[in-house]
Amino acid sequence: MKKYITPFCFVMGGLLMVIAGNAQGGFNYKKKAGPATTTTAKDSVVPVAPIAAPAVTTTIAVADPNVKPNKSIDTTLVGGFNSNARKSLRNNYGFSSNNNAKKSTQQRMPANYQNLREEDALYSEFVWEEIDGREKINRPFIYQAYDDNGDQRFFAILLKAIENDGVVPFSAEGGDDRFTKPLGLEEVNAMLKGSLDTQLVQNISNPNVFDTSIIYNTKLAPNSDSIYTFRLKEQFIFDSKTSRMYCRIIGIAPVATIVINNKPVKRTLFWIYYPELRNSLAKHEVYNPRNISSRITWEELFESRYFNGYVVKSTLDNYNDKMLNSLYSDPKRRLLEGDKIKQKIFDYEQDRWVY
Repeated sequence: MKKYITPFCFVMGGLLMVIAGNAQGGFNYKKKAGPATTTTAKDSVVPVAPIAAPAVTTTIAVADPNVKPNKSIDTTLVGGFNSNARKSLRNNYGFSSNNNAKKSTQQRMPANYQNLREEDALYSEFVWEEIDGREKINRPFIYQAYDDNGDQRFFAILLKAIENDGVVPFSAEGGDDRFTKPLGLEEVNAMLKGSLDTQLVQNISNPNVFDTSIIYNTKLAPNSDSIYTFRLKEQFIFDSKTSRMYCRIIGIAPVATIVINNKPVKRTLFWIYYPELRNSLAKHEVYNPRNISSRITWEELFESRYFNGYVVKSTLDNYNDKMLNSLYSDPKRRLLEGDKIKQKIFDYEQDRWVY
């Protein structure tokens, strides 16, 4: 049995992955390690710098057709999740300044939290909310633009925090949201590629030989436009010392919508511990549609709660620890029950005051 690399597999493998990659959108995410990377950009509104590298596919020729062909994994990254940030080489603003006429956000730090003690907590409940980026107030979460620090979509900012700032993602498998299983960069990359699949490639030198190539099926890969939902795990705490209710965000999870058999299915990708993410969010500004010179950071947006979310789960009167979509099939009923949970928390704080 003689091993050799066929030029035909290089050409065909590269063409197949380029065609598959063009079907997906892209985020500003660069893969650090791996034998090959490929980036594509579908949306003409977002200029993305493609970085292409030839796909590496190793095949083994088999002289006897009855012998099983050896398998090889095509490690080409599809979907364009690894595009680099492009720096402006000239002053991109109309201000007379030598520092690109824009104040730097890289030195910003998040505000310090109020010290809360468990002994002073009279009331505490956990609430899970989902932010839909398609709502008008939440549109900055899916703002499609490219700046000096890269893609401005919120999911792209999460990916950059994982890669550049050392923020650790945690597995969401089985509904786990307690940050028990950390994920590596390669596992996040594999999650964004899709599912493994196989294909047979005929050997151009020997028609009796078929090489099996393992590729990623991009049909199950989350499209860039499908990640517009973000789930928050929050804890509401009433502090007896200050006589007020505090809301502390514990974690953030992006939720992708994947179409399987013509039916949209939501899949939670991973969880990020919010206190570790605050430093990264403080260095990125939020798009302001009314005044580009008056912008806040993402950390300020979350702490000031400049977003609209609907409750999907809580620990209030939830003996079976179920999501609202498991308890109520009617979407309107779920929204009403979520509003009732918010109202109960609000009423508890108001009832502590005596006029």
